[in-house]
Amino acid sequence: MVGDNVKVGIYKFSDALRISEEKDLDLVEISPKASPPVCKILNYKKFLYEQKKREKSLKSKSTKVTIKEIRFGPQTDEHDYAFKKKHAEKFLNEGAKLKAFVFFKGRSIIFKEQGQILLLRLAQDLEEIGKVEQLPQLEGKRMIMFISPKKK
Repeated sequence: MVGDNVKVGIYKFSDALRISEEKDLDLVEISPKASPPVCKILNYKKFLYEQKKREKSLKSKSTKVTIKEIRFGPQTDEHDYAFKKKHAEKFLNEGAKLKAFVFFKGRSIIFKEQGQILLLRLAQDLEEIGKVEQLPQLEGKRMIMFISPKKK
């Protein structure tokens, strides 16, 4: 395989090297494991530049997922709940995933049902803008739930 006004064909290595030197280009090995190895005559610096440019455009198109956290206590009162729910709505509208968790201190672990009820209530309140990715699960002293934003 060749480029830049060089005749296409199968050459011996010495011929391909001579042609690349005549055209003031580089002989680049594309797939060394093929039999015979596939080489290309091209401007190597231009090839590297285009490859970096392609990788950069692919990287810019990929979406970066941010995870925002909201922490509750097992006995969070109504005002605090409403305040944190408002922040959760803002995070989901911005396109971030939400990690809501209830942190149990000391003996408050006996209120794990209250924590689960609190997280399920949050999921129900946010069902219009987000969907539950993981239901509440107890991990150590935390009960964790993930909510991802709905696609618009």
